[in-house]
Amino acid sequence: MIKIAVLGYGTVGSGVVHVLETNKDLIAKRVGQEIEVSKVLDLRDFEGDPIQAKITHNYDDILNDDEIKIVVEVMGGVEPAYTFVKQALLKGKHVATSNKALVADKGSELLKIAKDNNINFLFEASVGGGIPIIRPIFSSLTAEDITDIKGILNGTTNYMLTKMGEEGAEYDDVLKDAQNKGYAEADPTADVEGYDACRKIAILTALANEQFVDFNDIKTEGITKISKTDMKYADALNATIKLIGASHKENDKVYAYVAPILFEKSHPLAGVSDVFNAIFVKGNMLGDAMFYGQGAGKDATASAVVADIIDEARNLDANIGYSWSEDKLELADIDTLPMKYFVRVKGDKEADVKSSFGDVRFVKADGVADETAFVTDLIKASELNDKLNSFELITAIKAEI
Repeated sequence: MIKIAVLGYGTVGSGVVHVLETNKDLIAKRVGQEIEVSKVLDLRDFEGDPIQAKITHNYDDILNDDEIKIVVEVMGGVEPAYTFVKQALLKGKHVATSNKALVADKGSELLKIAKDNNINFLFEASVGGGIPIIRPIFSSLTAEDITDIKGILNGTTNYMLTKMGEEGAEYDDVLKDAQNKGYAEADPTADVEGYDACRKIAILTALANEQFVDFNDIKTEGITKISKTDMKYADALNATIKLIGASHKENDKVYAYVAPILFEKSHPLAGVSDVFNAIFVKGNMLGDAMFYGQGAGKDATASAVVADIIDEARNLDANIGYSWSEDKLELADIDTLPMKYFVRVKGDKEADVKSSFGDVRFVKADGVADETAFVTDLIKASELNDKLNSFELITAIKAEI
């Protein structure tokens, strides 16, 4: 029997316990022995819940228990998770986590400690929730030079943008709806400003390039400026808008960003709706592949965590090899990468737009007046901004149409 401990008995932590109990026999068969939750760390008590018999409020009870071989960290945030995880690894305990903030900020150090101690630090659920993506990059795609990653990495914003596109609702209204349904927090900043997606694309970019990526270096734009008028134009273009975390490799330069992107409805990511997530990966030999599923939710995320627990249980005396260099990957300036943009400016400015931008694709939307909307050809953001200096800009959104 392999004993494990769970740090945090919230949504994901209770989900992990549930998955381990529900699929107990199946998991034992696949591991070769039973996995038992020995202790659960939480500040709270859970009277009436059978888990109460395993609750401890003192992390030392777990750290100093030599029978506990695997620690599952599902607390969230960097501290005290970082301190607890580091201590566990230094004690020779394997760690599985769903904590994107921890992996993005401290992953390089924790992976090195795990490798040095011939144990494992695994984090499948930190990026795609229930979507397998970390394991495929390290195994199925290990022969590939991954040149592009584009992902809908946040279910809350995808739900909101889906509602705006399908119902013509305004941002403030869909945010309230998302909060009422429990998809958005009372303070939705991490989701709507793109910070959640930023940490996830930092992790994926580090994995694809085998070097540490500082999420602070990734230019990040959220969805707070997207309006129902933008969605009207998108519909006129037979397109939709999605919040995307992306990285792109070209001529030995790596670019990474988070931003709303206007996609034609024929693009695979355009059809990903509601709270679902999807990650689009391009390899130099494979071409395109897409991973799709529930990016969040109790059981989906817990399932991914338990998959890591199983891998660690099968490799108690071996490091699987998950790692990236602690040397920082210097990202190229995303503003120097030519892209198309959907642009709205105030007033009837078609002649001026033609004079400044040359041939562009003008767009009309029902019920929208006193402005000019168009799609540029490929242009660097720095050049776009220079050309827009003589206009009164309403919005400029990256476009793949």
